[in-house]
Amino acid sequence: MRLNEKTKLLGKKVVLVPYEARHVPKYHDWMSNETLRELTASEELTLSEEYLMQLSWRQDTDKLTFIVLAADIYARDNDEIAAMVGDTNLFLRHEPDTNQKVAEAEIMIAEPQARGKGYGREAMLLMLKYAQSQLELNKFEVKIDMDNDVSLRLFESFQFVETGRVEVFHEVTMEREITTEWIGWLDKQVELTIESYSV
Repeated sequence: MRLNEKTKLLGKKVVLVPYEARHVPKYHDWMSNETLRELTASEELTLSEEYLMQLSWRQDTDKLTFIVLAADIYARDNDEIAAMVGDTNLFLRHEPDTNQKVAEAEIMIAEPQARGKGYGREAMLLMLKYAQSQLELNKFEVKIDMDNDVSLRLFESFQFVETGRVEVFHEVTMEREITTEWIGWLDKQVELTIESYSV
């Protein structure tokens, strides 16, 4: 999505930047890991296919993505590739039966040494706040592997509620209506600082 191509989101632990072509080799290396692909329900792509996918993330109006950087590494080295620890995505859709605009959210902390440090939590909160403030959305949704207890607990802590299970896909669906009360809660969890981003 071109909405965020010149946008950087600043948190305390993480910095979110647009997914650029220069990020692709490291991202592709992450996705060569079978466990990560299973957790994210992703298909293995060739490097050239990954570059095409990066382009689609930039151009398609129904996708929004940021690369997650560890703020301390980025501040020290000013090296986005060295600071890359994961990504966060939204897939947007319109539900014709309810006339609602829904964003399906994803978060991945790919670097093992970066897990358990709160990066995923802050990155997801920044993404939720950014999307809530910039897009006309009615609801967020996540689809999580039934065995992914860390992600299930994370989204429970964001006040998402389980709305369905699909055994054949081994998947739990959770949703969060965007209400005035929830926006107030979100504002207490994270301070959204937006800066201009350029390559």
